[in-house]
Formats: sequence, structure tokens, C-alpha cells
Amino acid sequence: MRWRDHQDQVLIALIRAHTRAPTLRCLLSQKAQAACGPMLRTRYCIFRLCMQIGQMVDLFEACQQQSSDLARKEMCRTQLQQDIQLGRLYLTGSSMNGLGCRSSDADLCLVLKGNKRQDPIHVLSVLQRLFKTLSYIERTQLIRAKVPILRFREKGSDLEFDLNVNNTVGIRNTFLLRSYAYADLRIRPMILVVKKWARHNQINDASKGTLSSYTLVLMVLHYLQTLKEPVLPSLQRDYPECFNPLMDIDIVPEGPKHIPSYFSRNQSSLGELLLGFLKYYATYFRWDKQVISIREARALPKSNSQEWRNKFICVEEPFERNNVARAVHEKIKFEAIKAQFVESSRILQQRKDLNSILPVRTIINKESSRR
Repeated sequence: MRWRDHQDQVLIALIRAHTRAPTLRCLLSQKAQAACGPMLRTRYCIFRLCMQIGQMVDLFEACQQQSSDLARKEMCRTQLQQDIQLGRLYLTGSSMNGLGCRSSDADLCLVLKGNKRQDPIHVLSVLQRLFKTLSYIERTQLIRAKVPILRFREKGSDLEFDLNVNNTVGIRNTFLLRSYAYADLRIRPMILVVKKWARHNQINDASKGTLSSYTLVLMVLHYLQTLKEPVLPSLQRDYPECFNPLMDIDIVPEGPKHIPSYFSRNQSSLGELLLGFLKYYATYFRWDKQVISIREARALPKSNSQEWRNKFICVEEPFERNNVARAVHEKIKFEAIKAQFVESSRILQQRKDLNSILPVRTIINKESSRR
């Protein structure tokens, strides 16, 4: 893996070379740090920081979706496309936007032929009957959510799919997030670690009133856009022609191909960005007064419109401009989310060790077992 930041590359090489040495693993106790003076304490802080960077890179490399994982999903999509004659089937979500894990499910969007408006539940019911006749599909389940889905598995595997009908905004935001994911080498590892952290701390499940993975991604991108030296721009603001919400859905995947490479002057390491992210939402972001917007690359003032009024967390969907954090509707869940940012920020600031807020090795072993 090529890292643009040479400093990160050197630190990672050092930490990987030395973390197994007993003398370095127990390099300094807190009492020893106090006795050794500022120079040695500074070296110790650098050691802890590069250990944290190494942990983040290790976690990313072990957990990121592999080309073979994507190929399996695409093979199943291709088979389904041949069996479904109702429209065009798109692979969307984290499988396609570059932010998926080995354990990520696959999202599919069926865009129906013609302009006639059809009831998604009816279409999915028809598909459910069809899928029961297909030899490579099992465990079909119709879920009547705000965006209804048909959930099913590839037969003989643990690969799960969620299929929706005509939710074309999912196709648009897939390619917007993909453009952000590959704009800077730090984005994908950063987002993967944040998602693993949130899942481990039980604040990453919209069905239980906490944050969806999509909401978490937008929160990370927003933080990276609003730094004094931004890591990311607003792609919708700078390249509106590539992300026009009225663009024909069939050419949406082509839009990002016309965006030139982006180079940030921000040279912060992964470890610094992770700590900064936690601190931002623990300390600086005004949950009661601000709306997160990656479209504008800033926090918008919270208006009194129905979309934002009496909502605990406000995160703007970049195309439809509704609130993707609406699942957080209980005060107790909101307080738990805020408390987790505060606690993790405090612990990571103090220990500079990713293991203090996330069981890195356990997660790596779990993901590796899927190979």
C-alpha cells in the first residue's frame, strides 16, 4: 500500500519493526515518564502515536473489502440481472463506494423500466416469489421499512443482500462517497476505524435508535472538510456538473471520472485525525444548534423547519437534504452517543493506543476468519 505521507510510512515501519520487543512494549511507566524529563517523554509520545497509526493501518488492511469479495457480489448481481426482467440492477452502498469491510452486506437497487410509478412493496413481493425458485438464493425476507427492502442470502454462504426498488438517491450517494473515499489516502482507513469503533461501542445501529453507517461516514467527511487546513473540499460545490441531482441515473457512475485529483495541504497523521474527530464531536460541535452538511462543507445553522425541529442529531443527506440521523429519536440514545465521544476522546488522548477504545486484534481475527 502506498501512503502519500512519508512521515506516516516511516512511523508505521518503525512500529511494526519494534512493537514485539519487550523493552519497547513496556518502555515507560507513568512514574518513569515523570522522572525521565521532557525529551524522553516526547520520544515516548511519538512512540505511542506511531503505534496508534500502525494499529489503524493494520485494522484497515485486515478488514477492508477485498477484490474477491466484490467479485462475489458482482457475480450474484449479474445472475440476478439475468433473472429479473423488470429493470436495471445496481450494486450500491459500501460495496461500491470503497468504504466496505469484508463483513459488509451488499446493497442492490432495482431501477424499474418506464416512468409508471409502482408500489415498492408489491414489486418486492413479486421478486420474493421469484427468488424462492432460484437455486442460488435462500432466506428471503420482506422488510417493510421507510425504504422497503427484500433481504436474502447467497445460498451456502454468509453473504447477505438488501434489495430496494427505485431508491435512486442511493446510487447517487454511492458515487459521491466513492469520490470522497479515494480523494485522499487517509479517508478509507479513517472511516473504517470509526465504523468499527462505533459498532464496538453500540452506537452504530439505526434499527436500535443510534447512528447508521451512512450517518457516521457523513460525520467523518464533515469533520475533515471543516479543519483549518481541510483534508477534503465539497465536491458537490466545486464540481456541480458531476453530481447534478437531476442527472440521468444511467450516467451517474460516469460523473466522478471527470474530477481532477485533489491534494490537501493538511499533513496530519491518521492518529491525529482520529483523535481530532472524537474531540470535535465531544467538545466543539453544537448538536442543538448545527446541521452537518458535506454539500456545503460546513455546519449549517439549525432552522425551525420540520426536518430539523426537535431532532437530537441533524445530518443532511447531500442530495435529498433530509435528515439521515432521524433514527436517533430518544434522548437516552442521544446522550449515550455523546457520552461515547467524550469518553473515547478522553481515553485516546491519554493513552494514544487504539486498543484502549477498540479491541483491534479481536476484530482483525474475526474479519480474517471470513477469508
